[in-house]
Amino acid sequence: MNSFTSKLSLINGDSFVWKINGVSTNIFQAYLREFSTHNPKEYKIVVIDDAGFYFTKNIEVPQNIVLLRIPPYNPELNPCEHVWQYIKNRFKNQRFKSVKSLKEWLSEMLCDMKPETITSITGNQHFLKTFNN
Repeated sequence: MNSFTSKLSLINGDSFVWKINGVSTNIFQAYLREFSTHNPKEYKIVVIDDAGFYFTKNIEVPQNIVLLRIPPYNPELNPCEHVWQYIKNRFKNQRFKSVKSLKEWLSEMLCDMKPETITSITGNQHFLKTFNN
C-alpha cells in the first residue's frame, strides 16, 4: 500500500513529498534521513502528533531537524492538516475507477502543488512574523 508523507515550508511554500509503504518507526527514521538531505543547510522543524511510531528512544534525529510535538487533539496546530483539508475539499464528489487512479490523482495533487498555494493554505501570521524577521 502506498502512502504519502509531506513536509511544507510555511515561509516559502517549499515542499518535500515522499511515497511510503505503511508507517513504522523504521520508516519514520528513513524519512527523517531523506528529508534532512532536502536543502541540507536549512534547519527544519517537523511538527509531530501522538502517532505511536514517533515515540521511540532509538530514533536518531538528523542535526538539521528538530521534532516539535503538538498537544493531543489539536490537529489545527499541524500545518499539514490544513493541506489535507484542502485536498479533501477537492476530493469530494469525485469518482475513481480504481485505487490506482485515486493514488495517481493524490500524487499529482501533492507533487504539483505550487509554493503560493502552500503558503496560502498554511500561512499563519505568527509563524511568518517570527521567521521572516
